[in-house]
Amino acid sequence: MRNYSTLFILALVLLISCGPFAKLEKSTNWEELYNGANKYYQEGEYNKAIILYEKVLPVIKGSEKAEMAEYNYANCHFKTKRFIESAGYFNTFYKTYNRSAMAEEALFMNAYSLYLDAPDYNLDQQSSKEAVNAIQQFVSRFPASASYERAMEMLKDLESRFEEKAYSEAEMYYRLKEGLFPGDFFRACIINFQNFAKDYPESKRNEELAYRLVEVGYAYAKNSAFDKKEERLTDALKFATTFYRKYPTSGYLGDVKKFEEQTKQEFAAHSKMKQEIADRKAAVVTGSDSSSN
Repeated sequence: MRNYSTLFILALVLLISCGPFAKLEKSTNWEELYNGANKYYQEGEYNKAIILYEKVLPVIKGSEKAEMAEYNYANCHFKTKRFIESAGYFNTFYKTYNRSAMAEEALFMNAYSLYLDAPDYNLDQQSSKEAVNAIQQFVSRFPASASYERAMEMLKDLESRFEEKAYSEAEMYYRLKEGLFPGDFFRACIINFQNFAKDYPESKRNEELAYRLVEVGYAYAKNSAFDKKEERLTDALKFATTFYRKYPTSGYLGDVKKFEEQTKQEFAAHSKMKQEIADRKAAVVTGSDSSSN
């Protein structure tokens, strides 16, 4: 029984290998290959079409048939979800045939392919940045395109991923401030919170991060070395002042006022100690002068 099964499989493989596509793939007639590639493309047999286009494209390069074949070849990769490859081929098509009736669509498909390949916000966003550049190139080149609004929605989605990525990084540093070496993470929090507000001025997250800036600014100053404390306490008070100006009706006002009051108390204690140190130094200098006399 096992022998019959093996023979059946071998016969099936042999039949497939001798089928129409296998015969066409071995052909050296470029017109036959070209027509076959187009046929499989129209039928949605994109993998087969790719194989045939790869055989015929070097032969027809520069001819009037090449334009459609190269576009179809790029689209075959898109249809089979090989988005990086399709982006490259659509971009090459646009550069080669920038006066073609299909140039606009090719440039959009280049951007769309990169957009579909872009990762979630929690992963590296380098490819997302490439997608943004491609979309911006498209909307700049074809502002009246029927695909313009669609491209802008893609751009908006990618920018929201960048924002979410930046927020998650700020959150990470905020959590790490409770670790063994908080000083570095306090400073990282402050830098990240400020950069976030600068990069995403319209974000709904800014009020929360502005409050946390007050909180972290106070903690950073409180835990600072003596010679750096005054400067950092001053910064913490500035963070509170900025918060009041930007969010006068915020639900965080009570907590901000609490941190501001603690900062002022810390500042007063620091100033008192600073004066005491100065007085002691002055006394030492005066005593030294008296001894020498």
